[in-house]
Amino acid sequence: MQGLSQFGDTRQRLLRQLLPARNGVGVEELCERLRVSHNAVRQHLTPLVVRGFVERVEPRATGGRPQARYALTAAGRELFPRNYGAIAAALISQLLERMGEAEVGAMLQELGSTVAATQASMRTEHGEALARALAQRLDALGYEAVPARHGDDWEVEAFNCVFHALARQHPQVCKFDIAYMEAATGRRVHHMECMVRGGQVCRFRLGQVVGP
Repeated sequence: MQGLSQFGDTRQRLLRQLLPARNGVGVEELCERLRVSHNAVRQHLTPLVVRGFVERVEPRATGGRPQARYALTAAGRELFPRNYGAIAAALISQLLERMGEAEVGAMLQELGSTVAATQASMRTEHGEALARALAQRLDALGYEAVPARHGDDWEVEAFNCVFHALARQHPQVCKFDIAYMEAATGRRVHHMECMVRGGQVCRFRLGQVVGP
């Protein structure tokens, strides 16, 4: 699960209280707003701090005993929805009109390789470890992906096509996915099943090693 949906109701409400508070919120204030005890607030804060979504910040000067305050980290802010998908789809549609399908397809392949190059390589991984690492990487991009074994082959199944609506009209956008996975893994990636073409999932088989 991604974003806020991975948390329970109280933890989601706590994160929403921190969102507009750039200078943080005190435990006392959180108790009042959430209508829970001090212990409950701290029980929710502790795992959020450990996972890097929340941090303790400098207390405000009040003249009295300093009160601990907590604020969202950059990672915590990324838990909240972003409408990147709609913006990306609109941008690609504009590029298709101006450049044509062949040029946009080539551009998406290059973009996939470029994005992979900004991340840690998975080329030293093999078998299940490689499939699991790739699934985690795709999951972070919003693909809701899991590793799967089919016979002797390891594959990755993605249940959310981030370009689904656009890919139905312009299937070449799938070239981004393939180029990204091949550059990240150093393996030939075969698109075995596609939701745009009527499949239940987008399924990618990891093939032979390619490139240097």
